Amino acid sequence: MRTMSYRRVERLAMLATALEAGGSLRLKEAAKMLGVSEMTVRRDIATGDGSLTYLGGYIVAGQETPGGMGYLFATELASHTEKKRDACTLAASLIEPGDTVFLDCGTTMPHLASRIPTDLRLTVVCYAINVAEILCKKPNLKVVLLGGIYHPSSATFSSEEALGTLANKIRLGQLDSAIGGGVDSISDAPVSLSDGARRVLLQLNTAKTTKDRLRALAQLRPGQLVPEPAGAGEPRTGMSMGEHQALTTHKWGITRQAQDELAAASHRNLGAAYAAGYMDDLVTPFHGLARDNNLRPDSTPEKLAGLKPAFGRQLGDEATMTAANSTPLTDGASTVLLSSEEWAAERGLPVLAEFVDMENAAVDFVDGHEGLLMAPAYAVPRLLARHGLTLDDLDFVEIHEAFAGTVLSTLAAWEDEEYCRERLGLPGALGSVDRARLNVHGSSLAAGHPFAATGGRIVALLAKMLHEKGEGSLGLISVCAAGGQGIVALLRGR
Repeated sequence: MRTMSYRRVERLAMLATALEAGGSLRLKEAAKMLGVSEMTVRRDIATGDGSLTYLGGYIVAGQETPGGMGYLFATELASHTEKKRDACTLAASLIEPGDTVFLDCGTTMPHLASRIPTDLRLTVVCYAINVAEILCKKPNLKVVLLGGIYHPSSATFSSEEALGTLANKIRLGQLDSAIGGGVDSISDAPVSLSDGARRVLLQLNTAKTTKDRLRALAQLRPGQLVPEPAGAGEPRTGMSMGEHQALTTHKWGITRQAQDELAAASHRNLGAAYAAGYMDDLVTPFHGLARDNNLRPDSTPEKLAGLKPAFGRQLGDEATMTAANSTPLTDGASTVLLSSEEWAAERGLPVLAEFVDMENAAVDFVDGHEGLLMAPAYAVPRLLARHGLTLDDLDFVEIHEAFAGTVLSTLAAWEDEEYCRERLGLPGALGSVDRARLNVHGSSLAAGHPFAATGGRIVALLAKMLHEKGEGSLGLISVCAAGGQGIVALLRGR
């Protein structure tokens, strides 16, 4: 933290010097001069001493703004409130079903965020936390906060994507060290109001007279006051992840027995890792909890076979996905320390693995004919091809167990010649994954799935495995995500 603080002070000093030569400096030019992003410059100024301020795309001395006070968020938020609300109400009325809406930052955006309709199944892109916090309380919205996928159900971000971004910044020399990760608390997730109650409250907020307020309140019905719990539903289809995966699992002909065997193996392997002390330096006890409390080491396919289907019940006797072979959403946190070789050597820190590369993919699960969680199937071949590798070259393969059916569908896709030719553009099947190298210490079915923390958990575990395997060993990480997205990464042991 001291290093980052020093750099911020240094950047602010450079900006002040540049402003002495002229009255203002364009934000884009300032970022280029400092070798950082425009957002970093804006954050530096926001956390500075007020001697510099950002105004209309330019950086100026704070005393040159009206009153010499610079840009004060609290003051600006309260100014022209009615006009901002009216403008935002008009803007929101222009949004159409299925639109992707980008919200900038500023004091007008909270008003617009609160007026985003909830019955149109929209994707909203933003980069301000206060805006995301408003949006995440609305149903039928997919919120993407630039730098990571924002999960409305738990107000969290995907940690693996963050780690890949930090690794690239270190590789480019923009950072010498960073801590990446995420925290998720599904037990304390935000609870949303129904659409009916929300519409009434919005009308009440904009009502001008007492009569208008009473007219708005008269529309409220008792049933509308029942809160809506957080979920992992897709705003563009209205279906949960589990229901989507049930269709994919059925399409690929994945049997109930195969799913239960994978789930039991995950519990068994993670249980063995804990029993052997393998997880001791990977897990920090919290409030007396020293291991994942979702873990059931005594799970067997026979025990799991007695559970009723939880997803895809419309499939009747062909429904195969149960609570046991589907991953529960849980609380958790993970962090990973990344750095340059020099930074680690100066501090005598061991290097476990190298974050070699990552690849993203997305699929059209709404209008196309692809499964919601199948994007990693597309990303992995591209990542391997970029490094001249095949599945056989990998010492370990870590596939996030969102559902047992997700893992097995992905493996089946890579083994299917027609799918690989027509969907992935390959000359034939990508190949098979040696099951002895797959999730060898268990994965999400046993550990649970805190949305924002799972990527960091997998990276940390794989780094330790590769370090023990030896220098040059290779590991693949494959993680599916909401919105038809997928993130995969390649790590090399040190």
